Amino acid sequence: MELMDIAAVRADFPALEREVNGCPLVYLDNAATAHKPQAVLDRVVDHYRRSNSGVHRGVHALSEEASEAYESARKRVGVFLGGALPAEVVFTRGATESINLVASSFGEAFVGSGDEILVTEMEHHSNLVPWQRLCERAGARLRVLPVDDRGALCLDALDALLGDRTRLLALTHVSNVTGLVNPLAELISLAHARDIPVLVDGAQAAPHLKIDVRALDCDFYVFSGHKVYAETGIGVLYGKQRWLDAMPPYQSGGGMVAEVDLDGARFAALPLKFEAGTGNIAGAVSLAAALDYLTEVGLSAVAAHESALLGRLEAGLRERDGVLVHGGRALRCGSLAFNVAGTHPADVGMVLDKMGIAVRTGTLCAEPLVRRLVPQGTIRASVALYNTDDEIDALLVGLDRATAMLRG
Repeated sequence: MELMDIAAVRADFPALEREVNGCPLVYLDNAATAHKPQAVLDRVVDHYRRSNSGVHRGVHALSEEASEAYESARKRVGVFLGGALPAEVVFTRGATESINLVASSFGEAFVGSGDEILVTEMEHHSNLVPWQRLCERAGARLRVLPVDDRGALCLDALDALLGDRTRLLALTHVSNVTGLVNPLAELISLAHARDIPVLVDGAQAAPHLKIDVRALDCDFYVFSGHKVYAETGIGVLYGKQRWLDAMPPYQSGGGMVAEVDLDGARFAALPLKFEAGTGNIAGAVSLAAALDYLTEVGLSAVAAHESALLGRLEAGLRERDGVLVHGGRALRCGSLAFNVAGTHPADVGMVLDKMGIAVRTGTLCAEPLVRRLVPQGTIRASVALYNTDDEIDALLVGLDRATAMLRG
């Protein structure tokens, strides 16, 4: 098994050197966004200093360099996803826009009055609200696969919810609240047995798990660059070519056309058909650099390191009186959510911040799930490859102090 040099990894991230409220930063809000290694920062600066230009349109040297970097990044993403073709990789602003693209374009082509879209109760708002709006526009019905008291999917209910009018199953790979990993292979197989395509929200999986869209056989897979150590404002939509070919463009303008006259337009081939306007070229370059960095550190080493951190945190939390860890003891990655009896999550988060410890509190942009688990919101700690055992221990000690203070 690959081993990580955690000291060397931490030295790669300048943000980790700062202090907050006079204390060393303990950053455990990585599910919201991750910090950037120096290699990514350097690559972006180099792009702007040397090769800043539009792509695909110019014949001069800078445009050719930028175009090569942009398309090289697309190929790099395809490799990261387990062998996706470049034509199947669409650059977007993030997982949210990727899902909105499918809801708009796939919805226009394949969803009509009386049809159904199936989501789950654990979805992030980004994989819920676009489908609600599609159903409103199309006169379709949104159906929901529920979760149990732990926050895990009620898989026994799936078969009854997949019907003749189901046009798409949209679900998350990993819960952004509990960190629970969904059994995608089983879910996708059940949907495909009824010829129902599947969209997977991989925003919380891509930083932690090896992704293979070919093996999963999903029809769409989305993730955001800023959670995998790249810039904000860059994301990915993977779609099987047969679906993308059949879907109309999401937006119109320059770059997504092959030919235009005053009477109409002929659209560009995939994936440019879905990339109107000037894209986030530096973001794509940063994403390729971030994926290179992850690969150099070693995905299996990252997974093992993060799993050990979550195990240490969960064990410590379960030793404390009045702490409820959500999700039971099922397989999880990246995140862990908990509550402390007699305290409000926001109060705990603010006290921890005074100690330089960053966690997330509230409904975590997954209000239906969080309200199902605990009405007042929750506390989430989420890890990354640069976090340490000492930081987990600092959180546990800080939690003890916050609890004593808030309980008075």
